[in-house]
Amino acid sequence: MKTDRRDAVTLARLLRSGDLSSIYVPTVDDEAIRDLSRAREDAVRDLKRHKVRLKAFLLRQDIRYEGRANWNAAHLRWLARVVCPTPAQQIVFQEYVHAVSEQTDRLGRLETELQTAVTTWRLYPVVAAVQALRGLNLTGAVTLIAEVGDLTRFDTPRKLMSYLGLTPSEYSSGEHRHQGGITKAGNGHARRALVEGAWAYRYPAKVSRHLQLRLENVPAEVRAIAWKAQLRLCKRYRLLSARGKHVNQVVVAIAREMAAFAWAIARTVPIAA
Repeated sequence: MKTDRRDAVTLARLLRSGDLSSIYVPTVDDEAIRDLSRAREDAVRDLKRHKVRLKAFLLRQDIRYEGRANWNAAHLRWLARVVCPTPAQQIVFQEYVHAVSEQTDRLGRLETELQTAVTTWRLYPVVAAVQALRGLNLTGAVTLIAEVGDLTRFDTPRKLMSYLGLTPSEYSSGEHRHQGGITKAGNGHARRALVEGAWAYRYPAKVSRHLQLRLENVPAEVRAIAWKAQLRLCKRYRLLSARGKHVNQVVVAIAREMAAFAWAIARTVPIAA
């Protein structure tokens, strides 16, 4: 609140002339879903850290798993049979195993709560619709919408891309113009959700069984936009890769266009006030 008379008059004049823009204020429910989504994201990171610690401890003892993949049923059975050289090391090992188990349970609880809470959220119709995009499952869609809010508050998809920090930085001087890496401005949580989802487009366009289930309850208009996105982004991934672009650059370019398609889908979904 401004108490200085001159500043208050200046702000009033700017507001009357339309030179001031309003900010987006999320509702209490919006913030609650966002907090739950971020708690789940924290749990994912914590689980990864505990797994790394357990694997590092076993490597120090020269105890190696010869199976194909870690953390599947076979790997867990193998962990149950591990015997360390000394009783003290066995205690350390068991504590690391318990930590992984506890974090796995914690992640499961948060995901269950998120899946339940989101169904009564005012933006759930948008969450359900953007899941029509390949690479955006429930958690990815919730992260995007919970962090950004109503995507249609952006006049153009380019403004959404800029908000997410997915547009190239630019350095200009006179006639010289140079574009650098992405700005990484804006919301990092939503940007990561799109970048992670963009990896799905390295494969040819296809409606998988899981994607088909997500498409069953969305309007035909949304399905059409999602399929258009698949055709374009899968092709673009191949073209950029063929030009010799680094894989990270390719994925970010795909994520940028995913944001545009998510914006287009959101415009077709009515939101309750």
